[in-house]
Amino acid sequence: MAWKSRTRSLQVLDTELSADTVEWCPIPEWHNILACGTYQLQKGPDAGPEDAATRIGRLYLFKFRQQGPMCPPLSELQRIDTPAILDIKWCHVPVSEKPLLGMATASGELQLHRLIESQEGRCALQTVTSLGLGPDKLALSLDWSTGRGNSSDVRVVSSDSAGCVNVLSLGENSLTAVSQWKAHDFEAWISAFSYWDTQLVYSGGDDCKLKGWDLRMGPSSPTFTSKRHSMGVCSVHSSPHRERILATGSYDEQVLLWDERNMRQPLSESALGGGVWRLKWHPTHEHLLLAACMHNDFHILHCQQALEGSGGACSVLASYILHNSLAYGADWSQLSLEEPPPCSPLETTESRQSQTESRTGGHLRIQYESPTASFDTSLEDDSGRYIPESLSPSSASSVAGPPACPNPAVDSPAVSCLMASCSFYDHMLHVWRWDWTPQEAGCTGTAQGEGERRAVGEGDGGQAVAPAKYAKCTTRRE
Repeated sequence: MAWKSRTRSLQVLDTELSADTVEWCPIPEWHNILACGTYQLQKGPDAGPEDAATRIGRLYLFKFRQQGPMCPPLSELQRIDTPAILDIKWCHVPVSEKPLLGMATASGELQLHRLIESQEGRCALQTVTSLGLGPDKLALSLDWSTGRGNSSDVRVVSSDSAGCVNVLSLGENSLTAVSQWKAHDFEAWISAFSYWDTQLVYSGGDDCKLKGWDLRMGPSSPTFTSKRHSMGVCSVHSSPHRERILATGSYDEQVLLWDERNMRQPLSESALGGGVWRLKWHPTHEHLLLAACMHNDFHILHCQQALEGSGGACSVLASYILHNSLAYGADWSQLSLEEPPPCSPLETTESRQSQTESRTGGHLRIQYESPTASFDTSLEDDSGRYIPESLSPSSASSVAGPPACPNPAVDSPAVSCLMASCSFYDHMLHVWRWDWTPQEAGCTGTAQGEGERRAVGEGDGGQAVAPAKYAKCTTRRE
């Protein structure tokens, strides 16, 4: 069966400072809460070229609410000035019956913030505690041990700019250092728990190495060291759905899927381009993987065949390419999208006829209302005339892709997801939706043109690949 994959922008916000991390709250009552972290190098007006810059940041809190097509769905609840933020992660389970947000900062601190609700029903973050990882360090990443909903013995793992991995235990209102060790020769960009055995920890560094650690054995030596990535390892995420499955991403532009029982050879290798900074498994659909690819946008991968041992690359179901700078932060929301994806209005018969004659492609036009309001996308021909979605090129809208991903609770014939992503130098936060439906269902066509914007690209041998916009990524954020 042919399936239609479509992304649609809902809102764009200017974060003022460079945005690099974004997270939807995973706690059911607060699925509509979104946090975004920023990172900015700042020099004073009289600073010289040799003067050190200060790393500043800001933590934003937003609330998503579907209010109709003319109302921006995202509203700002709070902003907190902080040291520059490198990573944020919500604990997967409530702590003291409240959501808890962890934050890794350029001051070398891990900060915890609790989401509280006032008597008026307004949500806000309240600082709980912080702990420094050591002098002259940047905290680069963090992960919680609660990825599969286990609430006993909650711990945090963090990596830092000195190449160390840090494991911390969560008390009632405090963090306690459990262990710290030198894991990598250069920056340890990423650290993560195995959600199936939280005594196992993974780390990736700028020394091009992916390592595993067993906390029961102590950190004197890793359980494995992989040099399969050819550049710095930036992202590691354990699957919350399938035991022993691990996804890793690197500056080398590759996404690798692993079976923890064999870390010598990956199950799959997918070339996405641009440097893979973050990977996120979908919270309920076990075969979907979201990738933030720095110089090459955001992509949704379908990993079923790779996980079943085909050995091939994961297919790219959709690409969100409306950011104009480094693609760093991205996340899936678990909020239910009640309304079907909207269709563009039909035009007059005369204009539709003229557009049909020139339907060989189209240019994507972004219609901004303001930096903090929603925008939409539409197709135009070479003369600037609007192309209704019903007449857009069919080859860009429907593909004979893998079967629909089954919902664990209901075998749904379609998938609709709310997404958030952010980009660095243009300091933009985007909220968008992705719909994957049978060709017969919903609206026909797509808001993406065949030439410049494609939801799914066809590579060699019929394998879907991400559209490459830039050459290999060799630059790093300061």
